[in-house]
Amino acid sequence: MLTQEKSQQRNWKPIIKEFEAVLGTKGVIQRREELITYECDGLASYRQRPDVAVLPKTTEQVAEVVKICNKYSVPFLARGSGTGLSGGALPTVGCVLIVTSLMRQILNVDLDNQRVVVQPGVINNWVTQTVSGAGFYYAPDPSSQIICSIGGNVAENSGGVHCLKYGVTTNHVLGLKVVTANGDIVDLGGQVQEMPGYDLTGIFVGSEGTLGIATEITLRILKSAESICVLLADFTSIEAAGAAVSDIISAGIIPGGMEMMDNMSINAVEDVTAMNCYPRDAVAILLVEIDGLDVEVKANKKRVIDICKNNGARNVTSANDPEMRLKLWKGRKAAFAAAGHLSPDYYVQDGVIPRTQLPYVLQEIENLSQKFGYKIANVFHAGDGNLHPLILFDNSIPGELEKVEEVGGEILKLCVKVGGSISGEHGIGADKKCYMPDMFSDADLETMQWVKQVFNSKGLANPEKIFPTPRTCGEAARAMSENKFENVEKF
Repeated sequence: MLTQEKSQQRNWKPIIKEFEAVLGTKGVIQRREELITYECDGLASYRQRPDVAVLPKTTEQVAEVVKICNKYSVPFLARGSGTGLSGGALPTVGCVLIVTSLMRQILNVDLDNQRVVVQPGVINNWVTQTVSGAGFYYAPDPSSQIICSIGGNVAENSGGVHCLKYGVTTNHVLGLKVVTANGDIVDLGGQVQEMPGYDLTGIFVGSEGTLGIATEITLRILKSAESICVLLADFTSIEAAGAAVSDIISAGIIPGGMEMMDNMSINAVEDVTAMNCYPRDAVAILLVEIDGLDVEVKANKKRVIDICKNNGARNVTSANDPEMRLKLWKGRKAAFAAAGHLSPDYYVQDGVIPRTQLPYVLQEIENLSQKFGYKIANVFHAGDGNLHPLILFDNSIPGELEKVEEVGGEILKLCVKVGGSISGEHGIGADKKCYMPDMFSDADLETMQWVKQVFNSKGLANPEKIFPTPRTCGEAARAMSENKFENVEKF
């Protein structure tokens, strides 16, 4: 691990000179005040300013930058829009940040074969905007889709509202052009869904930048459904809403999306968006999107309404026209932002549980809220059990962050206990790496490290992420707390 002292002793002048030869002076950021922009990602509680940030525009430039980093044994990591919530793009001491925000070209649109080739800095929603006029769309849709980048989605294997029926990012990536950790340019996958040989594309998607940097991504796009309907059901109990979720899936209905929000989230969203379409007195609401052929949607709409009412739904609102559907989804998409109006700070987790465990786990989360004294808002992908508990706190109070992290850790352990996972789409990053041993055995973790070693033998690509170093969360928290310093002036 590179220490702050060793980083200060590094002679950056020749390294920066070589960067500038590749990128020009405007492509290299070294002024302290400009580097503040890059000192954290969406996990804003932890900050570390990079020593240098570079702004490549092509695959070849990324490769040259990585080769220079290898030459001088400088750690590096990629950053897209910086919306990640697990600290995956958190700079490490003495690192070079490779920012892909200028790599935002849509390189090829092939509607006949339903694929699009993009650079990593392309914003998620741009893909759908590009092809929607021809009746296509890109399915993975994180809540941050209007600002998050495709490169970041690939790194974290992002999901979204429609991942229940259509899958997460890995199900929509056909091929990748990748700069490996030693600067080689390789092609993984191809132009079709299934390729012979090892599934290296599958290994790379979700590897959080520890195996290299994707510089071109071939995405699968889908034909828009003939008919779409969004239903909003409100309930007087979380348990009833959870039972409706299980019954809908048990009935053989796979909605395009199925999301749940609790009362705290409902009111936060209404306070911010003022849409007046979410009932403020509901204990929970369920948003269900049904898509497909018109006859199929009509039949499933009636079945979903009956299931919700049989489980105690007070009202079920139906929206078929695009404007009203968008309005119903707007609140769900705004939930994280709205939580910022409830408290000075919030800490979000990303555990996954079996659907049948929803009532039990949500009650346990409420028990943790009472035990630790923090309000917790719940908004999540109910269909696939991907929870996003938002723990509200005030980071200006000394010691609060550490306590909130403990609450978050208890939630993750609870998810594993009931047969779930510590992450569904946000990744492990720097935030959850110390909980990996709760889910994986030593042999599991060692096997993963062998894979990392093949691609990243020097350990320079996004070091100190995913794997537990140190092994306990207490040690990790202390290490990160001690790391809260500003880089000294070097230039």
